Amino acid sequence: MNVIDIMNEQQVVDVDTDLVGQWTVRILGILGRTDAELCVVIVDDGAIRELNREYLGRDRPTNVISFPQQEGEGLGGDHLGDVVISLERAAAEAADAGIQPTERLRQLLVHGICHLCGYNHEDVPEETARVMEEEERRILALLDEEAE
Repeated sequence: MNVIDIMNEQQVVDVDTDLVGQWTVRILGILGRTDAELCVVIVDDGAIRELNREYLGRDRPTNVISFPQQEGEGLGGDHLGDVVISLERAAAEAADAGIQPTERLRQLLVHGICHLCGYNHEDVPEETARVMEEEERRILALLDEEAE
């Protein structure tokens, strides 16, 4: 059984944390993770900028940061780690792309969870990055099918 915590620590953009939790469960299921523990933290640009500066040495806000914790067992099994998403940044990116903020939030959630499950696109061979991108597209397509 998965153990998932969804925490909304921002007040800039309204968010349905129950929906985020449903997406998280489904994403983990698609990835074959049925006994995992993770936390999704929704923040604003200021909070994610602090994390980005402290942990990645980048003094700017970003859209999502994953903190893998694959070393140990948690309450529900494999403790995957944390996904931190700036909903403020996601909403701005959605406006720029002409999509709904919830769609961008879902894309970032998929991206962050893929990182926790071992996928990577940074400082890796192009083929490795392509594998992650293809997996993200596959997961999003399955989520879209279910939403119809």
